Amino acid sequence: MSELIVIAFDDEATGFELRAELVKMQQDYLIEMEDAVVVTRPSEDDIKLHQAVNLTAAGALGGGFWGTFIGLIFLNPLLGAAVGAASGALAGRLTDVGINDDFMRGTARALAPGGSAVFVLVRKMTADKVLDRLQSFHHRGRVLQTSLSQEDEDRLRDALSGGSLVPRVPPATPPATPITGA
Repeated sequence: MSELIVIAFDDEATGFELRAELVKMQQDYLIEMEDAVVVTRPSEDDIKLHQAVNLTAAGALGGGFWGTFIGLIFLNPLLGAAVGAASGALAGRLTDVGINDDFMRGTARALAPGGSAVFVLVRKMTADKVLDRLQSFHHRGRVLQTSLSQEDEDRLRDALSGGSLVPRVPPATPPATPITGA
């Protein structure tokens, strides 16, 4: 099951830096992401989503290829390419893969103008090594929302706020008193 993590920053550049660092960690096999999106809020009324993959362009490219191929069969490859690219771009534009765009826009309303947030859908990760690699983001970000366990969320909050990366020890529970029969 995937985990959603949303981290907010006071500026736009830090959000892109974090996404770049996450991509490096994925290349090092420390984290496996399904989606990573940077959301910026340049002004009070403007929220922009910066997807890792441009689905409109990918759709246009695929549609152009298939349109040209079908156009060759019917002896009009240029018309086929144009129709294929247009339909592929439209299909890509209407496709929403990963994190729901409306959810990201709604959550981004909590950002101050000029701020950014990184939405990450994590399939799996090596938590201690990922937290170590987030050292450069101390005192720069704050956790807006996660679907992590409370303990993991606390460790992430500590890592971003500059706290210790040492795992928390659960409080001691008093020993149970034996029940004696009457």
